[in-house]
Parts: sequence; structure tokens; C-alpha cells
Amino acid sequence: MPQTTPAPAPTPTPAPSVQPTFAGNGDIAAAYNPPGVRNTDSALPLHPREPVVHDYSSSGPAPGRLGFRWIYGSNVAAKNTDPRIQVVQYNEDTFVLRQNVCVHWEAPFVYLLFGNAGALLIDSGATAKTAYFPLRETVDAIITRWEQMRGRKRMPLTIALTSGEDIAQNQGLRQFADRPRTAIVPRPIGAMQAHYGLAGNWPGGTGAIDLGDRRIEVIPTPGSHRDGVTFYDPYCDFLFTGDLLFPGRINIGNDRDYIAALARLHEFAARNPVEAVLGGHIDMMFAPGCYYPRFATYKPYERILQLSPATIDEALHYAREVQGRDMMLIRPDFVLFNGVSPDQRTRVWPEGVARITPPHPF
Repeated sequence: MPQTTPAPAPTPTPAPSVQPTFAGNGDIAAAYNPPGVRNTDSALPLHPREPVVHDYSSSGPAPGRLGFRWIYGSNVAAKNTDPRIQVVQYNEDTFVLRQNVCVHWEAPFVYLLFGNAGALLIDSGATAKTAYFPLRETVDAIITRWEQMRGRKRMPLTIALTSGEDIAQNQGLRQFADRPRTAIVPRPIGAMQAHYGLAGNWPGGTGAIDLGDRRIEVIPTPGSHRDGVTFYDPYCDFLFTGDLLFPGRINIGNDRDYIAALARLHEFAARNPVEAVLGGHIDMMFAPGCYYPRFATYKPYERILQLSPATIDEALHYAREVQGRDMMLIRPDFVLFNGVSPDQRTRVWPEGVARITPPHPF
């Protein structure tokens, strides 16, 4: 039988070159977050070659989170081991600082905001001594870290108060007296009005603090204090209201001015988006209408800090109810004191407010 030569095996066709893909993660060879990128700079390396320019314009509130439990003190203040200042980063450019309640019973909040050309510190806490309340050291550390992340140096700082009369929010100013590149809005009411350009239009006008593409609006809101102002941040859509409106015992200094200030905020919120109202303190418990007394240094069942914009309208409604009357009035998220001591008590529990007995703190 004739022998046949077997056909040569076919040469395999080389597989096509496949480049790795990183679906959902971008091109691994591309540089992360070039200058000018919008709302994505949390992955920035330290010390970028060029200063990063952030875009603070947005169609809605900038993303952020306040889902943290605040430090709440101890039964024996001297034995408290919590940080003197709790720092919560809401987002890359917005920080919330709280003073330890065992250092000062009001445990005020301080807010630090950044823009492309400067930083703003809203309020300064209730304690001047650095050993007990190291505000400047804490703020300087945050600014230094932020500068490293953004490739910037020597960022100027502005310090502004929701009220220069409010002792719980102005004592920390002394720590910044000799700080370079720092502008402090003057405390005397006339000088403060002139600084914001409001000397001839108080309280009807508005001022501004430009941080570099993040312009903070200054709204006169006297009522709790003669010199009260509210700050509006259009990046996060926050109103920083200090003593005017917060979850706690609100002491009305002048009920006519207080109503006018809330009406001004109502009109402002109707024209501008407001995500939340952030005040200067927390007194309320999680149980509606219940609050901690003055000088308490142990507050384990606090309400959250942020108030909804609808609270402005509620406060306005009930401020009109107490106008001209020496009384206190309980609401679920705040208590109004008009013409009476902040230690005033009432046996009248308001209709429509759930009566819940909070747990004993001991």
C-alpha cells in the first residue's frame, strides 16, 4: 500500500493582543485628578506639582457626611479622656470641630471652610487657654494637611463670628492674635458692620467673604444677640446660625428682632437651596422636647446637630406666639425662652409633642 505523507499541522493564529481594562476605575496609566478636576480630589497624592484648583460650582449640595456621634462628656469632668477638640471632616473642604463638653459645658461647634484662595473659621469656641482648648494648633494642623493635598502654601485665614457678644463663641480668638496671614473680623458691632459693608444697611443688607470661588454670604440676623449674623455656604448649602437657631435652649434677646431675623432667613431659604441649618450648640436630647440643663457635662443622649430648613418656619411661627410674653415654649427640636431665665421651668407640655421619658444618664 503506498504510503502518504501526513499534512503539516496548521500554524496557530496568534491571539489578538488584549490590553487590560479597568472598568469603573479609569485608565491606570492616567494621572489622578489633574488641576481643575471637579469634586474628585480625595485621592490626590501629597505635594502635587501644580496647585489644584477646585470647582465649587454645583447644581446641588456638595456631597458630605455628618453621620458621627459627637463626644458627650463624663459624669466626672476631671476624669474625661476624650479629645479636647473633636474634628469631623464633612468633605474635602469642610470641617466641623466640637469643643469637649468637659472643657466647657456648652460644647460649642466651630466650622472651618476652604476655598481656592483662603480658609474661613466660623466662631472660635468658649475657652481661651490653649492648654484646655488647643484650637489654633488644631486649625493649623488641618490647614497644613489641606495645603499638602492641594499643592498650596501659606493660605490666608479669616475668622468670623456668628456673634461677638456670645462668650461661648468668641474666647478662642485670643489664640490667633499673633497668627500671620490671619484676618479677624472685629467684634465691636459698629466695626463688624463696617467690615462687611453693612454700616448703612443693617440689618437689611448682606455681606460676603470670598474664599476663592467659594463665596460665603453674610446675613444679618440679630435677635439672640444685637450683632448676630448667619453665614450661608452655597457649596454645601448650609446655613450657619450660631445662637439664633440650634437644637437647644434659645434665649431671645429681642423678640421683635428675633422674628425679623427668622423672617429674613425664611425669605432667603425660599430663594436659595438650603440642605441643613447648623447652629452653635446642642442642648436637646433625642426625645422630643427634652433638653439638658445648663452646666451638664455628661450628655449621652443628644439630638443630632443638623436641623432641617423647615425648622426655620417652625421657629418663626412659635416666635410670633411668644412675642410680648415672658414665657418659655417647648418644641420637639428647640425651646424658646423669651424674657425669662434660661433655667425657667414649665409644667405645660405642648400639644402635639410626644411625651417620652429619656433614660437616666447614670
